[in-house]
Amino acid sequence: MLRSFLAAVLLLAAAPALADESTFSITIKDHKFEPAELTIPANKKVTLVVKNDDRTMEEFESKELRREKVIPGGQEAKIHVGPLKPGRYEFFGEFNPKTARGWLVAK
Repeated sequence: MLRSFLAAVLLLAAAPALADESTFSITIKDHKFEPAELTIPANKKVTLVVKNDDRTMEEFESKELRREKVIPGGQEAKIHVGPLKPGRYEFFGEFNPKTARGWLVAK
């Protein structure tokens, strides 16, 4: 009984920390990111769900965010970023850098 009570207390204490992280979606389609510009909250951790609707793989890359993730065609990946200071952060597709470009705007 005491163990169950302590487990419940720990779970409730952790719940606000888990709820603090927001999720945002980006889609790769026709070798472009949609949306090409995404506004996220500044000074908070966020999760980007990047879905690749193309048949070919693409790499989500950002030197400013220090993130690289290859996403096979028809699949998706979760990328954790932040907390970011207010500003504009570029990302691009390594395999199609002329068309697959985008920005995260932290406000």
